[in-house]
Amino acid sequence: MIFPCILSGGVGSRLWPLSRKDRPKQFLPLFEGESLFQKTCKRVRQPGFANPIVIGSNTHRFQMGEQLSDLGIEATSILLEPVGRNTAPPALMAAIIAAEIDPDALILLLPSDHLIRKEDVFLKTVRSAEDAARNGAIVTFGITPTEPNTGYGYIKVAPGDTAVRAVEKFVEKPDLDRAKAFLEDGSYVWNAGIFLYSADTMITAFKNHQPDLYQAVSEVMETRRSDLDFTRLDEALFEKLADISIDYAIMEKARNVSCAPVAPEWDDLGSWSAIWTVLDKDEGGNSGLGDTRFLDSRNCLAYSQQGLVSVIGLEDVMVIATSDSVLVAHKNSAQDVKKVVDQLKAEGRDEVDRHTRAYKPWGYTERINAGERFAVQSMMIKPAQRVSLQSHLHRTEHWIVVSGTVEITIDGQTRLLTENQSAYVPLGARHTLHNPGKIPVRMIEVQSGTYLAEDDIVRHTD
Repeated sequence: MIFPCILSGGVGSRLWPLSRKDRPKQFLPLFEGESLFQKTCKRVRQPGFANPIVIGSNTHRFQMGEQLSDLGIEATSILLEPVGRNTAPPALMAAIIAAEIDPDALILLLPSDHLIRKEDVFLKTVRSAEDAARNGAIVTFGITPTEPNTGYGYIKVAPGDTAVRAVEKFVEKPDLDRAKAFLEDGSYVWNAGIFLYSADTMITAFKNHQPDLYQAVSEVMETRRSDLDFTRLDEALFEKLADISIDYAIMEKARNVSCAPVAPEWDDLGSWSAIWTVLDKDEGGNSGLGDTRFLDSRNCLAYSQQGLVSVIGLEDVMVIATSDSVLVAHKNSAQDVKKVVDQLKAEGRDEVDRHTRAYKPWGYTERINAGERFAVQSMMIKPAQRVSLQSHLHRTEHWIVVSGTVEITIDGQTRLLTENQSAYVPLGARHTLHNPGKIPVRMIEVQSGTYLAEDDIVRHTD
């Protein structure tokens, strides 16, 4: 079996304001209602592939679980990283997990934020690389370049026409002149960060080339414990792991490295200009997501999370409007979005980390409005789910049911509320919500008091 290992960490700050720390680009449903994470999971739902090993941030655990559930996919393991530690530790962790199930397992290491339009071409290349991986090679997949792109690392491959070829060298992201020379040379491919290897090969490679990291990861893996559908790791030990990529840790040191060139119409969608290139366009080259309009404009991108966005008399401009932020930029400046994010971080701005919608194990909340001594949010509670029993020291709450039936408990008194009914939660009262039905409950919550932050919660049961 081939065990896909899907790496779903990262923030995607160049896709701000839509991509944020609590809901980064891989989980955004931008492509026919599906996210890049979901498309990656579906891509390897094939005969001969095991259920995926998913490795991602503890912050995104419910998004990973929910998006897998929406596809009807049960993961082999959803391993939660307390902090990000690049790609080397996950590559080894996936090998350890797969080896426990099948000592002869192959692992296909996949970033979760890539778009591949010719999936059949990609999968055929993976199959063609199986023998090399089973014979001890670490196979990296090189994308046949279509332009002198300076945003990717490059791999120089040995000449020939075989499916898998020797790697002559890895090259860091080049300047434009070198990228043009690589394209003309014809022996360079983009480094996609996709790898196929046997569990035994990768474990041996770490023992030989990164013995300290191998020992540290092994100790971390011994701390695994189950939490619902997830697997947690000891945070203190995990934080001590080296923050290093698989390229630096292993690929540039090992001698058993090969490359499988492939042209599957691949995109690493790391910027809004890259998003524009893969979207459908009108006769003026404009792409719109959400409620958007274009007039006398060419080659523009507009995104609206809510409300109407109109673009008039502009060319090569991107307008990204969320419920709390608007980005307007020239496409040539798409990479500079990260600079704005860095400035906002330095200012301590909330828009960098959090969306107005916050996902919970039981559903989500979405901020509508807030002011001095009040906040209003909508709530969705999934069927059969329950909010923790809690109380607040500084605020009261009013609940209004919009649709569905919810069971409420306030200071030990339980009753049902249905559409257009409401309830009041006094200051300090212990309260919980439970959806006993088969459809989602949708509610409005009005908070009022002297302090309304999320940390004014005393949890009595979780």
